[in-house]
Parts: sequence; structure tokens; C-alpha cells
Amino acid sequence: FGGWGIYKDGIIFAIIIDGELYFKVDEMNRPDFEELGSHPFVYKQGEQNSTMSYWLLPAEVQEDREILVVFVEKSVAAARRKKTTKLMKKK
Repeated sequence: FGGWGIYKDGIIFAIIIDGELYFKVDEMNRPDFEELGSHPFVYKQGEQNSTMSYWLLPAEVQEDREILVVFVEKSVAAARRKKTTKLMKKK
């Protein structure tokens, strides 16, 4: 995908693209990112824009270790929920 994936316990929860750090987001942790004025990663796919479920990690989170740990855990949980949902759909 042209970037790097960051994993915890075998689950990708963050990506780095064009020098920017994005964390996995779902309906449970999206408000945390919205509250800080973040936005999702959007890329061009043909003629259309595609939005991924990864949102830019705000600078204030990156600079505060305690808050960063909370965001990591919430994003790992979001990635687990997504993985679980995919597995359930396959069955």
C-alpha cells in the first residue's frame, strides 16, 4: 500500500504513509479523533477518492506518552473488532 504497517500482537493498528502516522478507527474510538480535529486517510483510486478507517494521530497525542498509550490500546481494540467481524462474515 506504499507505506508501513505497525503491529501489536500480530494485528495492524497503525500505518505510516507520506511521513504521517494514522491509527485504526471505528465507531468506538472515532469521537476521540474527531474531538481533536483529526481526519481519515484518503487516497486516489482511479477517478475516485477512497477513505480508509485510519485517522491521522494528532500531534498532541504523539507528544503525551500517557494519552498515546490509550490511543494505541483503543486502536488495537478497533483492529481486533474489525478482524473478528471479517472472520464471522466468512463463516
